[in-house]
Amino acid sequence: MAGPRPVRAPRGNQPGARGWQQEAALRMLQNNLDPEVAEHPDKLVVYGGTGKAARDWDSFDAMVRTLTTLGPDETMLVQSGRPVGVMQTHEWAPRVLIANSNLVGDWATWEEFRRLEALGLTMYGQMTAGSWIYIGTQGILQGTYETFAAVAAKLSRENKHSGGTLAGTLTLTAGLGGMGGAQPLAVTMNDGVALCVECDPSRIERRLEHGYLDVKADSLEHALRLATEARDARRPLSVGVLGNAAELVPRLLAEGAPIDIVTDQTSAHDPLAYLPLGVDFADMAAYAAEKPADFTARARESMARHVEAMVGFQDAGAEVFDYGNSIRGEARLAGYARAFDFPGFVPAYIRPLFSEGKGPFRWAALSGDPKDIAATDRAILDLFPGNESLARWIRLAGERVRFQGLPARICWLGYGERDRAGERFNDMVASGELAAPLVIGRDHLDCGSVASPYRETEAMRDGSDAIADWPLLNAMVNVASGASWVSLHHGGGVGMGRSLHAGQVTVADGTALAGEKIRRVLTNDPGMGVIRHVDAGYERAEEIAAERGVRVPMRENAESGPA
Repeated sequence: MAGPRPVRAPRGNQPGARGWQQEAALRMLQNNLDPEVAEHPDKLVVYGGTGKAARDWDSFDAMVRTLTTLGPDETMLVQSGRPVGVMQTHEWAPRVLIANSNLVGDWATWEEFRRLEALGLTMYGQMTAGSWIYIGTQGILQGTYETFAAVAAKLSRENKHSGGTLAGTLTLTAGLGGMGGAQPLAVTMNDGVALCVECDPSRIERRLEHGYLDVKADSLEHALRLATEARDARRPLSVGVLGNAAELVPRLLAEGAPIDIVTDQTSAHDPLAYLPLGVDFADMAAYAAEKPADFTARARESMARHVEAMVGFQDAGAEVFDYGNSIRGEARLAGYARAFDFPGFVPAYIRPLFSEGKGPFRWAALSGDPKDIAATDRAILDLFPGNESLARWIRLAGERVRFQGLPARICWLGYGERDRAGERFNDMVASGELAAPLVIGRDHLDCGSVASPYRETEAMRDGSDAIADWPLLNAMVNVASGASWVSLHHGGGVGMGRSLHAGQVTVADGTALAGEKIRRVLTNDPGMGVIRHVDAGYERAEEIAAERGVRVPMRENAESGPA
């Protein structure tokens, strides 16, 4: 069938391809475009405004055909969503190698990218969209949960709020798309109240349907009343309100709204995905297509208004942070001088975790059976009995997270933990405890896989924010370690010219070979985070390396060699 059509990954324990490594890639490609998962599946857009799983429908069909017939010693090469070749390799090599959106430095601009995209030569892969390991809004939920937990801990340390949760606080944010849609549930899982602005009515309805958002308000006044009543009662609640953030956030500031925390997760990384002031949402797509330069200028001016209000809330005493969508950078391009007065979430809250090799570890059940995820949840609790934060997340996720597409789970695990979980999962497949193999991957937003000066590598201690060797090394070490498929992308959630990032997925199919690959990949991949932060001078990373035997040549004594 040519052109747009509903796509859904097969379920069950029988592969249609020539092996589970190929079948896993096939099912995850299809799962990314499941209507339950993708934001705009007819356009092949998975999330992030323009992040696609395939360049066009002909390319999608060609990838499906190729994966179905791919041998156990062959590798399919994918260039920005289009399969361009199959090479004979070996059983330890990845079955798929993916490169998305990569442009030479001086050409790495939105304008040049869009020119090439219009010629059919590239696509925007975002992060997990073009690497086929997006698992719906849950994929960002746990990282968002961890971030807000860190915010709560900071507020408690500073005696601004007590108890170590967000109880009694009101968070203002915007954006309820595939990434931003995780915010309301992450806040309420931390016992707080969230007021979420969104310009697309369908995104509000989708979050209500999936249980990520509690209620839709009739107006801004109604939203603020519901939110403040819940905050005063220390009752978790998330409220969505339809409107333009560039209008409503400044209004709330001007009215003196009692906001404690402010962030944002609109698609600001791409100015053509941010609604300018004075433009109706119904007219947005046509205007962006017909007059992209004019639209971009107006969008950036609106972002400057939005960011100016966020700075205003910070001046008034609120906790304010950028959640990684480049809105500060876009506002600065519009001429707002104070755009970077508030920090990004990584240097503010997450970098200590990155120094330990911790990051978003995720897995999906190829059987399609939720019982497989319940079994792996129990395995995680058994493996890490002393980690109460992890246990609380797993319990809450089991109770409150609705699966989208293939059942999946995510949690943050670090160096020395991911390999243990992966090997246990592989043993569970081998013993028949799980109905079919699992895919094990992660977000590209991880401890050692990104160079992104506006997000993951913002404000590195040694000034190495823009050094992009690290994601290249990460991709290469995952290829060398036996990952099932590996990807290297440009742009991600912050836009062209601002990020390089790598991803890996490894299949637990119950075989001894899979176990060997898992042990290497899930040790070396987070190990990149440890060595990256050792190199940048973080003491905690140095402690982890010393404690757990991570070799760092520049820290080894010439006489004694490795410890």
